[in-house]
Amino acid sequence: MNQQPSLYDRIGGESGIAALVDRFYERVLADAELKSYFEHAPMDKLRHMQREFFAAAAGGPIIYSGRPLRQVHHRLAISRREFQRFTDHLIETLQEMEGISRSDILDMIARINIYADEITNDTTVDG
Repeated sequence: MNQQPSLYDRIGGESGIAALVDRFYERVLADAELKSYFEHAPMDKLRHMQREFFAAAAGGPIIYSGRPLRQVHHRLAISRREFQRFTDHLIETLQEMEGISRSDILDMIARINIYADEITNDTTVDG
């Protein structure tokens, strides 16, 4: 029985995830709406945690060792719109990478979207 490689392996394993995170943060840090969230962040630690998170979400052997996502993101008051921009940057980054199919991209985004409620905390009310 041939088993298809995991999404983690199809993205390129540990080195693929590392490249994804580096390219991804180039986009996010260049985004006028998102960059303020990262101005005082320890970027080396953040990139490390993001690599763990993406690797774990993609079904890799790496376990996310950070604090609970709700705890980490609560004080940031990230809106659904900002979360969507973050996700859009992830989609664009994955599209640029070699050998990643549309279905793999959709799979990865679905896996990240599971955590949207833990990451977003928009305290403003529209209308």
